[in-house]
Amino acid sequence: MPITPTANHSELSPLRFLERSAAVFPDRTAIIHGHRHYTYREFAAEVEQLAHVLRERIEPGARVAYLSPNTPELLMAHFAVPLAGGVLIALNSRLAGPELEYILDHSGTGILFVDSEFLGSVTTVRDAVPSVREIVEIPDSTITLTDPVTGVATAVYDEFLRSVDASAAEPLVWGVADEQQTIAINYTSGTTGKPKGVMYSHRGAYLNSFGETFHNGFTGDTKYLWTLPMFHCNGWCTPWAVTAAGGTHVCLRAVRADAIWDAIDTLDITNLCGAPTVCSTIADAPQAHPLSTPLRITTAGAPPSPTVIGQLESLGVTVVHVYGLTEVYGPYTICEPQESWAALDPAERAVLIARQGVGMLQAETARVVDQQMHDVPADGETMGEIVLRGNNVMLAYYRDPKATEEAFAGGWFHTGDLGVLHPDGYIQLKDRAKDIIISGGENISTVEVEQAIVAHPAVADVAVVGVPDDRWGERPKAFVLVRPGAEVTADELIAHTRGLLAGYKVPREVVFASDLPRTPTGKVRKNELRAADNVITGP
Repeated sequence: MPITPTANHSELSPLRFLERSAAVFPDRTAIIHGHRHYTYREFAAEVEQLAHVLRERIEPGARVAYLSPNTPELLMAHFAVPLAGGVLIALNSRLAGPELEYILDHSGTGILFVDSEFLGSVTTVRDAVPSVREIVEIPDSTITLTDPVTGVATAVYDEFLRSVDASAAEPLVWGVADEQQTIAINYTSGTTGKPKGVMYSHRGAYLNSFGETFHNGFTGDTKYLWTLPMFHCNGWCTPWAVTAAGGTHVCLRAVRADAIWDAIDTLDITNLCGAPTVCSTIADAPQAHPLSTPLRITTAGAPPSPTVIGQLESLGVTVVHVYGLTEVYGPYTICEPQESWAALDPAERAVLIARQGVGMLQAETARVVDQQMHDVPADGETMGEIVLRGNNVMLAYYRDPKATEEAFAGGWFHTGDLGVLHPDGYIQLKDRAKDIIISGGENISTVEVEQAIVAHPAVADVAVVGVPDDRWGERPKAFVLVRPGAEVTADELIAHTRGLLAGYKVPREVVFASDLPRTPTGKVRKNELRAADNVITGP
């Protein structure tokens, strides 16, 4: 459909961000990845070249998938695929072959780009998924594969990129005819069933990017380190947001403490995002040291530990806590710091920062409601479901009208998260509806118990689940990861927790685990812990 401009209206699309930055800041460094550096001129040129190639191969609205870590190619795909008229599907790089095949088949993907390291995960895709016509291998000079997989790809990225003469092609338009058309489909983690395809619009991505830019303070001086997977909510729309600001993307294949601290120290990183596990990785690293330049970490996925927040603040790191879901383009609320908090004891301040906060600039005000959709009292105690709506709520679940209707019941998106509303208007997550523990008729928030346990200096991380109990119905059980070099007993942790919580909330059983099962975005798979018969124990 042709784009018909008018004097007082244009359709919103984050494609505009790269077009503008390439025109205004052509020689500014846009991307750093190992020894590779791209200016904004080069960034836009490669995006245009790839878009020309894709446009020769796909129909408008066709799905194009990427299976890749945080490399420049996946970053460029966020612009090239929609510029060609396609819909981007950034695949979770930690999924197994059958899981990937389900998503590729459900989405009807036609072209699949795969980083060389992950070719082994897609060896049967062309036989199992009829819609996949081409598999393009993306080599990466920052790694050397000892046992490369061959015979899977139909083309290699560089030759694929050169397969069309862009100079003879029809010019591309950095915009869309309808801002509500789909720009990307993000598949949920699928912890309790098949993954659902969450549809993002050009309008939603555009507006959410503005919120990210504003709240993260992105500018032309931003050096953004990619610790957050780009496949997760399209990196919270940050591929578009940092580009809008004309900042520098610093790509990172894997979250490793040494690599993160090397980038912080040598590239003057100003911003990064990630789950609380990323915060712990940074705070507990042997390389950790006080910083001489500001660093802002935006975290979500679970309430961050007040202990870790305090550790990072002592290094000079500003921690910003946000809350959201795949269905709302990533972050929806932010814990806006108040000036009065600066005078508080660090422990008290950390507890306030760990709340989920208030609606971000691009979002509406989050509500906490009862089963009749009535707002709960703002008393910080009455629990209800967190519901959301606005421009940064998904269009729908792809090919799943029933799930879409259920999610949008009453005109709001139902998160399935339980929380409370404090008198100051800040919401606080208490639990997932399916994770709440009912013991002797009393509701126990697993998040509250986890926060109490992780306040112990020896605890690196913890997950609490409800397990069956003949007398009480359910009782809390804690799975604990101990900090390297630290020692603590189960009795000590139980005594510590009893000093912070009512007796019925205190776990009677503590298991010291060697690891916790997680989704690729860092959330603990509590369904697996509840179902586990054998847990590898530590101290």
